[in-house]
Amino acid sequence: MPSFEEVQAHQSKMYYEFSHLYDRLFARIFYPRIEQVIRSLHIERGARVLEVGVGTGLSLATYPKHCQVTGVDLAPEMLEQAQEKITRNGWRHLQVMEMDALNLKFADNTFDYATAFHVVSVVPDASRLMREMLRVSKPGATIAIINHFRSRNRLLAALDSFIEPATRRLGWHTLSLDEALDSVPFGIIRTYKTERHSLFTIVVGQNRK
Repeated sequence: MPSFEEVQAHQSKMYYEFSHLYDRLFARIFYPRIEQVIRSLHIERGARVLEVGVGTGLSLATYPKHCQVTGVDLAPEMLEQAQEKITRNGWRHLQVMEMDALNLKFADNTFDYATAFHVVSVVPDASRLMREMLRVSKPGATIAIINHFRSRNRLLAALDSFIEPATRRLGWHTLSLDEALDSVPFGIIRTYKTERHSLFTIVVGQNRK
């Protein structure tokens, strides 16, 4: 099994190679779901929001202007595109920063909301990601995740395991929701899919630290 550092190095190389194609490839697939989830949170005026794995800023247009959003990502090539969107649109409520989501450089209890869209399966340690998100979020903060988790259906779970070697080479792996939330003070409020046969699950919960 590759080391933590090897996984991060592979992901950085992959992001560099595909950053200029990311929006073209994924905007139609991911954006409508992300938009629906952010709007469903009904983010309050003045709230501080953290998005980990903000990438090229695919989600940024959806956040309301009455909150303050900080997006972090490890890939500078993607962040350049996110910052270009912010500058072009004159968005003063948004900022992006280069930062490792597994070692967030924020104080405890900083954010009212935290989001992670299609990120949990990409980082080398999903439970560590969740612990960091909860650490920097206030008690009672709302956490929203979109991700593909291993199906509870035995046949579909077997398919996930079968293609795992290929998906790992592309930079992500499949894990169960229970694995991601192992020993984490996260209270699930709702899990759902926007479409019945969607590969992606939305998880909305509360920080219960």
